[in-house]
Amino acid sequence: MNYLSAYGENRRSSLYEKAKEIRNISRRISDYLLPDMECLNENGQENKHIYFTGDILRQSNSLIAHINKAETEFFQDNRHKYVASVQILTERLYRTCERLENYNSNGREFLQILQKELLKFRRLQRVWRLTL
Repeated sequence: MNYLSAYGENRRSSLYEKAKEIRNISRRISDYLLPDMECLNENGQENKHIYFTGDILRQSNSLIAHINKAETEFFQDNRHKYVASVQILTERLYRTCERLENYNSNGREFLQILQKELLKFRRLQRVWRLTL
């Protein structure tokens, strides 16, 4: 193993592992909230918040993919595009959590846990951005 691959694995591990943790938390929150949201409203319409549970899953999965692309991209301009997309995805994921908090459910506490993890992720992301 050469120096660059060892350095890349070390650099990748903290942010990548935190992104995997965020994905797992998002999956559990979605699984917890879905049964409450699947019921139709009194007027026979579906709950508009149900799509937000899918959004947190999609956004958390995309975080991992974009981190991988940023770390393996050879050209610096392309790396910066992926870094910017990780920042945007992080912000969207945080906003989606805020939207889900408006729904009356017992899952609000879990959303706060995810938001705290996203704040930790942002701190790691600042350091990660400087190392690319």
